[in-house]
Amino acid sequence: MTWHFTEDAAVFRAAADEHFAADPARNTVLLTLSEGARRRPVADARYGWWTEPDGRVTGAFLRTLPHEPALGPMPVVAARALAHVLPERAEVATVRGERETAEAFVRELCRGSGRGWTTTRRMRLHRLGDLVPPVPGPPGRARVAGAGDIPLAVGWMREFARDIGEDGDVDFTPNIEPRVAEGRLHLWETDEDGPVSMASVSRVVAGQARVSPVFTPAGRRGRGYAGAVTTAVSRAALGAGAEQVLLFTDVANPTSNALYRRLGYRPVTDHVGLTLS
Repeated sequence: MTWHFTEDAAVFRAAADEHFAADPARNTVLLTLSEGARRRPVADARYGWWTEPDGRVTGAFLRTLPHEPALGPMPVVAARALAHVLPERAEVATVRGERETAEAFVRELCRGSGRGWTTTRRMRLHRLGDLVPPVPGPPGRARVAGAGDIPLAVGWMREFARDIGEDGDVDFTPNIEPRVAEGRLHLWETDEDGPVSMASVSRVVAGQARVSPVFTPAGRRGRGYAGAVTTAVSRAALGAGAEQVLLFTDVANPTSNALYRRLGYRPVTDHVGLTLS
């Protein structure tokens, strides 16, 4: 049993795709981030996969800046072993993954070092069952974002990042441009105010696509725009061939969890974000 590492997203996917195909929902973060990196290489990236004695891949992780290391589902023994062999282990400040996996990794990483860790985010992965549009819907309509909407969407991405506790002082233009070019970013707009909410979806990879982000500026919240634009982008993902449409919610936000339940999303598994002292 051993870890293998590469800085090449294509090599990573070739090694781990059979593993991902067995449970694309639980591997959604690794699939979507590695797909983006495969199309647009990321500097200082690290990808890894865990093999059993018979050669089967049963776990994987990746780190693509500016994201923290993301751990996919894996045996606990693999998470513990990763804490000892990851080349950048001394630099790890945050990590995310399913709770058991992430905690096993961080606990082993901190063992004997005097470092501690705290749970800073609790997220829940949901999968769409039957889509149930909001009735009545809010005023306005959905449309696919165009090139002229990129500055607005970049600004909203900064606000979204700050809302979820991530670094908002990042140029999100490279993140937004391909979403717009590929028609994966949708806006909800009204006659009175123009665009009031946005939602995007990842490319369809291994039959799954993940809705992220969903954002409504603070002054426009509570009017049903997020539910309406999420409905639009979920339909678009299904129309693009997604067999599973997924999204994450903040466990601590009862409003968003209730909203997505009403739209037809059902819980799959819980993730945590851990920060090391």
